[in-house]
Amino acid sequence: MEIKISLTKTPKAKTAAEDLKFGNIFSDHMFIMDYTEGAGWHDARIVPYSSINYEPAIMVFHYGQAIFEGLKAYKKAGGEVVLFRPDQNMKRLNNSCDTLCIPKIDEDFAVEALKKLVAIDKDWVPEAPDTSLYIRPFIIATEPHVGVHPSNSYQFIIITGPVGAYYKEGLNPVKIYVEDHYVRAVVGGLGEAKASANYAASLKAQMVAAKKGYTQVLWLDGVERKYIEEVGTMNVFFVIGDEVVTPMLTGSILPGITRKSCLELLRSWGLKVSERKVSIQEIYDAHANGQLKEAFGTGTAAVISPIGELCWGGNKIKLSGGKIGQLSQKLYDELTGIQYGKKPDPFNWVWPV
Repeated sequence: MEIKISLTKTPKAKTAAEDLKFGNIFSDHMFIMDYTEGAGWHDARIVPYSSINYEPAIMVFHYGQAIFEGLKAYKKAGGEVVLFRPDQNMKRLNNSCDTLCIPKIDEDFAVEALKKLVAIDKDWVPEAPDTSLYIRPFIIATEPHVGVHPSNSYQFIIITGPVGAYYKEGLNPVKIYVEDHYVRAVVGGLGEAKASANYAASLKAQMVAAKKGYTQVLWLDGVERKYIEEVGTMNVFFVIGDEVVTPMLTGSILPGITRKSCLELLRSWGLKVSERKVSIQEIYDAHANGQLKEAFGTGTAAVISPIGELCWGGNKIKLSGGKIGQLSQKLYDELTGIQYGKKPDPFNWVWPV
């Protein structure tokens, strides 16, 4: 399929790297492709970033048929722009499509469209340390109809924007509130899909945690409120004794691409790594016994985010002396080193644009 290109005649001014935050600045262009029942995916195009007009009856507004992805482009020291594992994002996007009854996309075509979009806006990829171009592919239901059924039309859109650190703490440890009342997802639901509805379901608990002074929420399973699942925007890892533990994928946990990359790195280093059920009680017992060495979250936005405090049922535990742990730092250095081209890429994770 041909991608039609229409370039902006009024390029926007770039924001200075030191002023970059996360998610409030967008590049000059966006990719759009339509789906119509009977015609399939069609009319792929790159156009100037702008507002989009929709009828108020389109189904995404009423029934939440919306999914998205998040990945980044990086500028290497020599100026080359690269992507990190974009094939995995498009594969996961299609898994989300399946869960929400959305027609699947051609993954290879989507990656090529993404590369073309980033190449057009390559000057928007910042060069300063710890900055990148955040990329947001998403699909929404666009049929104008009030009635509960899968839409018969959709749009696949990709927007991008330069970003700095996701958390204001940067690589300093974050405080996490263990949520044992509200539920994010259960097995058989939308938990393993990157569905917009999952994030809407997290907002109440996130607001409560923020009022208590916590950066994020650690979700427990939705049935027993016992087993750890994930943090609001990250998967989670614990170092217990000589074992690195992360909750196993049960169908209610998002299969993170940074999580997958960390597991592959850890195993390549010969460390003992377990994907298994892990209860919040086990974590508190390990801390009491002096076996809990560190904890950290993993995700595209923050890469690695060390956890400095957990609060569960009013009981607080401090981790790593308020500093980033040794393994957290090593993973962060290795991942970002590969992403920015400062370290070898033995796994072929980096894709040139």
